[in-house]
Amino acid sequence: MKYEADFEFQNIVKDIVEKLNLTHINTEKILCIRSHGSKSKGTVARIHGLSKVLQIALNTKAFYVIEIISENFDKLNNDEKIKTLIHEIMHIPKNFGGGFRSHRPYVTRKKVEKAFKKYREL
Repeated sequence: MKYEADFEFQNIVKDIVEKLNLTHINTEKILCIRSHGSKSKGTVARIHGLSKVLQIALNTKAFYVIEIISENFDKLNNDEKIKTLIHEIMHIPKNFGGGFRSHRPYVTRKKVEKAFKKYREL
């Protein structure tokens, strides 16, 4: 696997957070990384968080990385790419503590579609 920073989608994530008024998210503590060489068939992106134990060990606050799996993500149209990023962002809890929100009831297709519609309107 190879990884590289993806500043294009980093800026899109910042735009999504701003337009959807997700004030609990510190965009300075979220990075987008593009991976190459994944064998994953159905996953187009995933979010990683810095666990509490690592935060304590490294004497730092929470941090999140959105991994964009190039082999699958790049096949999506632009709207689906935005929806995917919204989906991953929705996994970040209100306390921005390094953990994750589960799919139900927090991250559902209906909620992603609603957020996407609002994002497009703005």
